[in-house]
Amino acid sequence: MFPRSLVPSPRRARWLVTVGAGLLVALAPAPAGVPRTAWTLFAVFVATIVGSIVQPLPGAAVALFGVTVAAALGTVPVREALAGYADPIVWLVVAAFWMSRGMVKTGLGRRIALLFIRALGRRSLGLGYAIVASETVLATLIPSNGARCGGITFPVTRSLAEAYDSRPGETAGRLGAFLVLLLYQCEVVICAMFLTGQASNALIARLAATAGVGISYGRWALGAVVPGLLCLLVVPLLVYRLHPPEVRHTPRAAELAAEELARMGRTSRGEWIMLGVFVTVGLLWASRDVHGVDYAVSALLGIGVLLLAGVVEWGELLAERGGWDVYMWYGGFVGLADALAKTGIMGRFATGAAGAVGGWPWWAALAALLLVYFYAHYGFASITAHATAMYAPFVAVTVAAGTPPAVAALSLAYLSNVSAGLTHYGTTPGPILFAAGYVHQREWWRVGLIASAITIPVFVLLGAAWWRVLGWW
Repeated sequence: MFPRSLVPSPRRARWLVTVGAGLLVALAPAPAGVPRTAWTLFAVFVATIVGSIVQPLPGAAVALFGVTVAAALGTVPVREALAGYADPIVWLVVAAFWMSRGMVKTGLGRRIALLFIRALGRRSLGLGYAIVASETVLATLIPSNGARCGGITFPVTRSLAEAYDSRPGETAGRLGAFLVLLLYQCEVVICAMFLTGQASNALIARLAATAGVGISYGRWALGAVVPGLLCLLVVPLLVYRLHPPEVRHTPRAAELAAEELARMGRTSRGEWIMLGVFVTVGLLWASRDVHGVDYAVSALLGIGVLLLAGVVEWGELLAERGGWDVYMWYGGFVGLADALAKTGIMGRFATGAAGAVGGWPWWAALAALLLVYFYAHYGFASITAHATAMYAPFVAVTVAAGTPPAVAALSLAYLSNVSAGLTHYGTTPGPILFAAGYVHQREWWRVGLIASAITIPVFVLLGAAWWRVLGWW
């Protein structure tokens, strides 16, 4: 046996993989016409992406480390390297996380979920639709799918399953396994429907802009509304067919929701204020093209109202670790990605890769590239890592193959989210729901793979037809 000192620890092994990936690129000959500084920056970017996947440190720390190394090596001026932290879209995400703190604290998010369950939850399928409807409403403003699904919707879902004596193990099939599978497969669709569906959608929109496609809050939602709603109608039926619950009638669920609402009492002052901010900020985001107020400003104005009204305290916002964590990794990646885009390396990659589908009709090239992009998510443990590594290059390649830019950017944006449904680790709520123990991994992956046969064509084919009607291509 090797001495213990010679056996790499898990963290040391992850560092070896991260640094090794960067060195492999850095030591390789730079393509003709690419300056050595630009090639070194690309090596740092590759190492940062690999580090965000294998995580020798938390993802945010890896991003900050990458920014620091890029500046220290002189590949990018320090002001430019840190510019991502001043980007308004980064502050939009932070402010939205802060507002989600108010949704949880006041209980408004839970009340919304219970109202839907009281109205629709008398049958197991209706109960599933109620859970999905509440999650969809919350996604219009709460960008953390972990906080939204894991912190608000799933606890309610689990308590409803337990009300029917459905717990992990022998009784999971009574109701709990069905609800967990349904919630997750619909969650990834909901993530795709809004710019605030999950934290890295703002980053995806930022990357789309480099291809000349602007995706505002309203445009993201409008482009997804038709394929997204159809998926939210069909996917629960699919899960109901693939993994039917033993309990088909659930009148007790509606009664439990009514009882819980009665215990919560009348809507509190904090909930009313939170609801007012929720609606107002959502309307400001949706109408940005009319009034011109930036998304981040609208969100920060909402935070100001919540602070002035005492709905949230400044100390609570400082303690919102999720928001600050996103700020650190997102700002770092924005800075590195912007600097890399200016080097023209990605454009060279797109030109070369497009040759692989050269001569194909653009729609055939798009189909092949989308399938590669989608199923590559088996190798990623987050939407963020997947999109950061592959989104911009694949947009460039598909556009170079003749695909209309809007079709390429939107298809890849939506599929970045939906692809997370393939595995139990595809996005943050996955491990939370899977760890509950209601569903075996084999079944989870089976349902995810079958669901992809519906969600991919709906978002791409119906989506493209809908975008054509809107005049986007």
